[in-house]
Amino acid sequence: MNKTSTPSSTQTHFGFKQVAESEKAAHVAEVFSSVAKNYDVMNDLMSMGLHRLWKQFTIQLSGVRKGEKVLDVAGGTADLARAFAKRVGRPEETGGEVWLTDINNAMLTVGRDRLLDDGLLMPTAQCDAEKLPFPDNYFDCVTVAFGLRNMTHKDQALAEMRRVLKPGGRLLVLEFSRVWEPLTAAYDLYSFKILPWLGQKVANDADSYRYLAESIRMHPDQETLQQMMEDVGLKRVEFFNLSAGVVALHRGYKL
Repeated sequence: MNKTSTPSSTQTHFGFKQVAESEKAAHVAEVFSSVAKNYDVMNDLMSMGLHRLWKQFTIQLSGVRKGEKVLDVAGGTADLARAFAKRVGRPEETGGEVWLTDINNAMLTVGRDRLLDDGLLMPTAQCDAEKLPFPDNYFDCVTVAFGLRNMTHKDQALAEMRRVLKPGGRLLVLEFSRVWEPLTAAYDLYSFKILPWLGQKVANDADSYRYLAESIRMHPDQETLQQMMEDVGLKRVEFFNLSAGVVALHRGYKL
């Protein structure tokens, strides 16, 4: 009697490894729970401080003004949320809101504590970007910085971010991307040799930073991500290469 084999689970990538889709979120959670306490220090070391300029550029292009409603998805340690809070103004005075969200409790806790240290009483929510707990047409601006590449179903997450935008609202995606071709060899050397070494020395965790380097290589390039944003219904999608394409900022509108 022949045995009927059960179909294997749908696979996705976790860095360069293939894992079941149902397992990826747990693997990503393990990485970010491990790096949360050293995340900001490592960001400064890994980017030589450039991540601050990339985020400042994002904030400038967001066009966020007083009284607007802003959602920071996968906001982690709250760099963007803190800056947006200053632009939006005090909720009781302007009616604006800035929400800090992340799927990872350890990262969200660090971000919430930083907000409190700054005297900012802002709403925070632990939630999955693929199933946002917000109504349709609510936010003027949605941002995700260095979080999209870790999501299992990027198209679903992008569609959710578009859903919660008001007509006329904008989505900004700041993410590592495809570096300028002549720099590829040097960038690979840095990513796969120096970065894990830094992770081991500073955070005692080479594996998590090896995954981060791998996840960048598996993320869609600039043109592919632009098409993905258009496919979920965003309009006037454009991207800006930063630091020779090490990072790209994509912006699209819900019209």
